[in-house]
Amino acid sequence: MDQENLTMVTEFYFSDFPQYEIGGLLFFIPLLFIYVFIIVGNFMIFFAVHLDTHLHNPMYTFISVFSFLEIWYTTVTIPKMLSNLVNEQKTISFIGCLLQMYFFHSLGVSEALVLTAMAIDRYVAICNPLRYAIIMTPRLCIQFSTGSCIFGFLMLLPEIVWISTLPFCGPNQIHQLFCDFEPVLRLACIDTSIILVEDVIHAISILTSVSIITLSYIRIITVILKIPSGESRQKAFSTCAAHITIFLLFFGSVSLMYLCFSVTFPPLLDKAIALMFAVLAPLFNPIIYSLRNRDMKNAIKKILCSQKIFSISGS
Repeated sequence: MDQENLTMVTEFYFSDFPQYEIGGLLFFIPLLFIYVFIIVGNFMIFFAVHLDTHLHNPMYTFISVFSFLEIWYTTVTIPKMLSNLVNEQKTISFIGCLLQMYFFHSLGVSEALVLTAMAIDRYVAICNPLRYAIIMTPRLCIQFSTGSCIFGFLMLLPEIVWISTLPFCGPNQIHQLFCDFEPVLRLACIDTSIILVEDVIHAISILTSVSIITLSYIRIITVILKIPSGESRQKAFSTCAAHITIFLLFFGSVSLMYLCFSVTFPPLLDKAIALMFAVLAPLFNPIIYSLRNRDMKNAIKKILCSQKIFSISGS
């Protein structure tokens, strides 16, 4: 096809959102509630960790970083979903689509690496407790956290730059709830099979994180089961239960979304998996880390009580 005769696409259209009059509002209200809950919940966790000196340790530092990333991870996609549910023009610019893909996946990779750091932290704390303070220093925690974010944002950059050079000449309908690699690349006017190399690299990185986390928790559980005291064993399990739950939710949805390769899901199931990956999994993060953790609950209560005191004194 002659490149000069191509009409380049400047925006994409999300074709799978219902019209506002025929069901958009039905989805808009619960999605808005979930988004507000995610933002408020993760902000409270983030501030609770930084304001309460009892939570100034590596485990809660990683939790606060993960919560901070979750705020932006959901903000990349959910506000646009909400807009598409109530607007007739369900479009996104070409640049906007690239940025949404880049930040969504960069933040996701950063979260995966932070979860890996959490698993290493718990492994050292339970399997090598006498050397924990020497190994997991504040400096190492900062290096883990910043390194996770830097690597996450650099890893996706070559792929996004490459996609930005592809010709998109129509159609421009994205059959997904947000801009993602597979539905966008399907619209390119040239063969994009070379992207399989990038997909394999991403899969290897995901599987590496999963392997490290899985092996860490298998070793942790083995050590915990050997603890003679029932009370100490239960306390050790409780500190890891939240991390394991978040790990299963996060990587379970990632596996369904991106590690199936040639498997094709029905359109409705494909949207449900995307919704679980982008919305429902982040919803459980503040619930699990606040409701199942006594120290976190106490820290959040202190914040809420201090706000009440300030509001009373101000009135």
